[in-house]
Amino acid sequence: MTTKLKNLRRERRMTQESLAKVFHISQTSVSKYENGEAVPDLETVVRMADFFGVSLDEFIIRKIE
Repeated sequence: MTTKLKNLRRERRMTQESLAKVFHISQTSVSKYENGEAVPDLETVVRMADFFGVSLDEFIIRKIE
C-alpha cells in the first residue's frame, strides 16, 4: 500500500499535507503510511481507496511481477 498511496497522491498532484487535510489526519501520518512506518485504520483505508477511485484490492495489495 505504501507505494500505491504515494503514486496515487502524486498522480493527483497532491502534497502529503493536502491529502492529510482531506482525511483530517496529520501530514506526519501520511508520511508514515507512505514509508511503511504506520498503517491506517480500516476506515481510513476504505475512504482513501474510494477517494482515489480504486478497489481495496488494488489499493492494499502489492502486485507481484
